[in-house]
Amino acid sequence: MKYTVKLVDVFQFIGCLSFKKIFNLFLIRFSFLFSNLFKIVYHKGLPFSVSIEPTTTCNLSCSECPSGNKAFSRPTGKINLEFFGKTIDELKNHLVYLTLYFQGEPYLHPAFFELVKIARKNKIYVATSTNAHFLSKKNAEATIASGLNRLIISLDGVDNETYQSYRNGGDFHKVIEGIRNLTEARKEMKAHHPYIILQFIVFATNEHQIDEVKKLGKALDVDEIQIKTAQIYNFENGNPLIPINEKYSRYKKTAEDKYILKKRSKNSCLRMWQSAVITWDGRVVPCCFDKDAIHVMGKLKTQSFKEIWKSKSYHTFRNRLIQNRKSIDICCNCSE
Repeated sequence: MKYTVKLVDVFQFIGCLSFKKIFNLFLIRFSFLFSNLFKIVYHKGLPFSVSIEPTTTCNLSCSECPSGNKAFSRPTGKINLEFFGKTIDELKNHLVYLTLYFQGEPYLHPAFFELVKIARKNKIYVATSTNAHFLSKKNAEATIASGLNRLIISLDGVDNETYQSYRNGGDFHKVIEGIRNLTEARKEMKAHHPYIILQFIVFATNEHQIDEVKKLGKALDVDEIQIKTAQIYNFENGNPLIPINEKYSRYKKTAEDKYILKKRSKNSCLRMWQSAVITWDGRVVPCCFDKDAIHVMGKLKTQSFKEIWKSKSYHTFRNRLIQNRKSIDICCNCSE
């Protein structure tokens, strides 16, 4: 079953390709390589991948999440179904991969399944991420019926106490129930989608449970288990959430007892050539690290996506990135 699901997932992705989309991807990669080689912004093509935010609302209060902390300085709300449809219509000829998630819990959008269906009807591969508190049997069946290709489920602990140490307001047992509802519904409906990823973000509070979560993932019959490092906002002077084992941390301790990113960022980022993020109200921002939409490249309520993508604002941002990436605030905590 598991190998069948993986194979079907690959074919579903391939099925979203076309000659036009493949040629567009070639233009993106070529222009990216050219820009990095000569350190000048040369950009061709339109994004292969886009994230669209269904809602900023979330049922949890995770400490490192602006949505959970209700700490946005930008407007909050949920995407309008008609606006979403118009956006997909504009993107469909070049878009292959849609992440139906940015901030918030996607399943809290009242028309979430309709959003998925609109994108799937336009031959776009659709993925999302959830805390799984709303995966009732009914929603599990609706998830499969919508055609959703990929679902990332966050589970940062193998018991309620550890899980709640970061996922404030969460219920470990409800998450487990939700995962079982989905895997059982997939079997009952004889479906091979969505491809289910169990994501475990490593903190100091749960790093001792990595082996256990791998066993749990297998027992729950998910398709893949991802161990992910955590993004910590104020890491420079240390943070109780930073794992002790550096292998599972984005940061390392210096001789001065300060913390720095382990990975040295280059003046390069493929995301600026091949992807973008669209907030619920149509603001286009460079990437998922701009959670508060500080670097708005344009607004889809008044401009076309192509106008924004080819705009002076985007050109200036890309140029700043290849010249001095460290000067951009949202790049200073990036693991790419």
